[in-house]
Amino acid sequence: MKDIKLKRYHGASWAEPLIMELGRKGERGIIPPKADQEVRDTVGEASSLIPSNMQRKEDANLPEVSQYHVLQHYLRLSQETMGMETGIDIGEGTCTMKYSPKMHEQLVRSDKMAALHPLQPEEHLQGILEITYQLEQFLKEISGMHRFSFQPGGGSHAVYTNACVMRKYHESRGELEQRDEVITTIFSHPCDAATPATAGFKVITVMPDANGYPDLDALKAVVSERTAGIMFTNPEDTGIYNPRVAEYVKVVHDAGGLCFYDQANANGILGIARAFDAGFDACHFNLHKTFSSPHGCEGPAGGAYGVREELAPFLPVPLVDFDGEKYFLDYDRPLSIGKIRSFLGNLECVMRAYAWIMSLGADGLRTVAETSVLNNNYLDKLLMEIKGVSRPYAEGKRRLEQVRYSLEQLKEETGVGTEDVRNRIIDFGIQGYWMSHHPWIVAEPFTPEPCETYSKADCDYWAAAIHQAVKEAYENPEFVMNAPYNQAIGKIKDPSVAEDPNKWAMTWRAYQKKYRKKERE
Repeated sequence: MKDIKLKRYHGASWAEPLIMELGRKGERGIIPPKADQEVRDTVGEASSLIPSNMQRKEDANLPEVSQYHVLQHYLRLSQETMGMETGIDIGEGTCTMKYSPKMHEQLVRSDKMAALHPLQPEEHLQGILEITYQLEQFLKEISGMHRFSFQPGGGSHAVYTNACVMRKYHESRGELEQRDEVITTIFSHPCDAATPATAGFKVITVMPDANGYPDLDALKAVVSERTAGIMFTNPEDTGIYNPRVAEYVKVVHDAGGLCFYDQANANGILGIARAFDAGFDACHFNLHKTFSSPHGCEGPAGGAYGVREELAPFLPVPLVDFDGEKYFLDYDRPLSIGKIRSFLGNLECVMRAYAWIMSLGADGLRTVAETSVLNNNYLDKLLMEIKGVSRPYAEGKRRLEQVRYSLEQLKEETGVGTEDVRNRIIDFGIQGYWMSHHPWIVAEPFTPEPCETYSKADCDYWAAAIHQAVKEAYENPEFVMNAPYNQAIGKIKDPSVAEDPNKWAMTWRAYQKKYRKKERE
């Protein structure tokens, strides 16, 4: 890593005001022409087409800004944004960040796709319905499952859909009142606990054994006639693959529960391991991770949720089917949990995933997995040579596509922890959104995931940035603690505001309301 020269990155900083604070009264970007008299005579006043109870009593409070200044505003904001296109996103903490081929973006932005409306007649939607149907066939082959729904708006939404399907399944058997517990594991994605709780289940969490696997004896101890099912990840967020997963599935099945496989990050097992073959009843994929849709700023996202034949009747409506001549939307599913999202879901993600799979083919998908695992183990070798970095659990065992490392030693010896290192590597042009999600069972964790997108040079650079930040921490800890220095926004003085809904403002109106309240106080 001594021969790697870190880039002299410096982010743009415009101190750009909100769009609502820009402009002057009377400024316009585009002035649309008035309708021709013939059109006005035929159609009448547009306001007459809007029910009176839906008409505004006063004009909307919109910014009055010229087109030139609108363009300036959003270009400046874009220059302050660091993402996959400008930096290296290896360290996103179990959130697979990969390059999305621009040809696939052109497909999504084509008028043939972008101009579609979900309320068009089915005969006008045959193209996108065929693509959706074909993607389902691909995912069925990849997972072994019988049917898929693309309605969920992301991974957590797909996991919540599974909790609802579990509930409906047990209700149909007259066992819902009895089966009110869902089991998960501490190193599974946090939504595997949060979503069944939201669906009304009591959640039981199994802790790891010395190898980092969910403790099998602990699982046997909590499984009972009250078990609705288990929802967990493999490999878990530590990157450790559990080779005894079929035993866990059998324990739950023997008790009458269902087994769900959270495959949000499936990069390391494509074409190698299938959920069905391990005995699972359901699984999901994040189309915005494994299957190459852009993933950032909380979207866009698509959670593909798949089930065995026994659970297919409970899937959300509609499903896309084919009668041999045309594709159609099937709403005639009396046992369905109903709709979980408006229209058909995020079909832009469906299009990108379809194009990505078609580009790679079966052999290419397996190469994705092999390259991801190779990258991960190469990066592991680099990171384990850095003082202050450790790798808890499963000593001597290889991980798949990610590893949960710890900077506990660095923290104890210098006071510099994971969040400080994260802020410092931003100064080298590396995305530092987060390094590991909570809960921090591993002390001071960071979880890089160098999927197949990244080159050897990318892995070298990322490790060199960590090495430099750690070196500085031992030499001058306060310097690292005050980072970043070269980003558009410096260190946030009070990060706790992100955890306090009373300090959030999602809209301009909410911001003004809270601002006025603060002034009164």
